Amino acid sequence: MARSLAEIQVEIHELSVADKEALLRCLWEDLDGEPDSAVEAASLEEAQRRDRELDEGVVESVPAGEVFARLEAAEMKPR
Repeated sequence: MARSLAEIQVEIHELSVADKEALLRCLWEDLDGEPDSAVEAASLEEAQRRDRELDEGVVESVPAGEVFARLEAAEMKPR
């Protein structure tokens, strides 16, 4: 007989943080399905392109604090 979701949730709360993280990764992979090699290859290619652009000075990075400040300022403006 399968355990109820409530019973499983109680057990999850008793797990260590590391075990919760491992469980979460397992569930995420299960829900996400099989990896798509074409998507993974495209993601790697994009990351490498962006890294080259930074190395070559084609683009400049923006510090995270500045990005968040810009977003916050944009949210404050009336539309």
